[in-house]
Amino acid sequence: MPIDIHAHYVPPQLLSAIDGRGAYCGVRLLPSGNGKPPALGFDYGFRVRPFFPQLVEPVEQRRASLDRQGLDRQLVATWPDIYGYGLAKDACAHWHRMLNDTLGEWCHTNSDRFSFVASVPLVDAADAAAELDRAVGLGAVAVMVPANVEGVNIGEKPLDPFWAKAEALGLPVILHPVLVDAAPRTAKFALTQIAQYTFDTTLGIGSIIFSGVLDRFPALSIVLSHGGGTFPYLLGRFDVMHARMDRAGQGDVAQCDPSVYASRIGYDSIVHAPKALRFLADTVGIERVALGTDESFPPADRDPLASVKAAGFSAADIELITETNPRRLFPRLP
Repeated sequence: MPIDIHAHYVPPQLLSAIDGRGAYCGVRLLPSGNGKPPALGFDYGFRVRPFFPQLVEPVEQRRASLDRQGLDRQLVATWPDIYGYGLAKDACAHWHRMLNDTLGEWCHTNSDRFSFVASVPLVDAADAAAELDRAVGLGAVAVMVPANVEGVNIGEKPLDPFWAKAEALGLPVILHPVLVDAAPRTAKFALTQIAQYTFDTTLGIGSIIFSGVLDRFPALSIVLSHGGGTFPYLLGRFDVMHARMDRAGQGDVAQCDPSVYASRIGYDSIVHAPKALRFLADTVGIERVALGTDESFPPADRDPLASVKAAGFSAADIELITETNPRRLFPRLP
């Protein structure tokens, strides 16, 4: 019964809610024309590109996609690009309540195949902690957060009340890249998808480790998107610079080498190369790797079971990656 731990979806309930009361928190639907899905505009000046068709597809199509891929269950989060962290504090809190209410309702209605991954208003740590508590009551099995908050690495934000709440709830935190600022060097050749996002994840987990988050919250469960970005590949470099940098000047308070934390973290399988997937499992431990697709977006793994099999894992290891590990990493799964 394979489980996909990394996918995205925007339910029709959210579009209806934005149309009806989105202006209250500074979020508006922007028609795209020609029958295409709308875009979102935020009152602070940020405009998101239009929703991808698969991101807002009817539930029947998403169910058919799971059947085609041989997946039993999928964890679905909203689109990180629409977190709206440029909104004012109260507006951002209201917006994430709307995001969680609508996606939570959709997942509850379709709970035979889908599980709910929440989002939180990270512009305020106390608000984020409170919303996380509320989201668990809506059925959340995890929370997704961005690797940066409006251009600031997440580990550099004062978020201890949020980290503490996630640890206390035993709720895994999925770290996902996001790009809200212009990145001219990655504008062409799909370099945003190829390199920028994996780079962002690497910066995010590096900031979490070096700022001591994993030392202050030793039971906190972190899961990295896209196979950890480049973090597993750069572990040696992380360790060398942990030893050689001016730790006081850089704010490096990590108690261990970064490679020590690597085996405490979870990773999805979305690396698109058999040798890379084997390297990931060999480096961090196969018990830390779980199946993922990133469904709805161009870099999605559209045949994830074939990807795992192509890496040459044994039948027992495939079962670990596709079912046992997802259930270990996400204990609230039904």
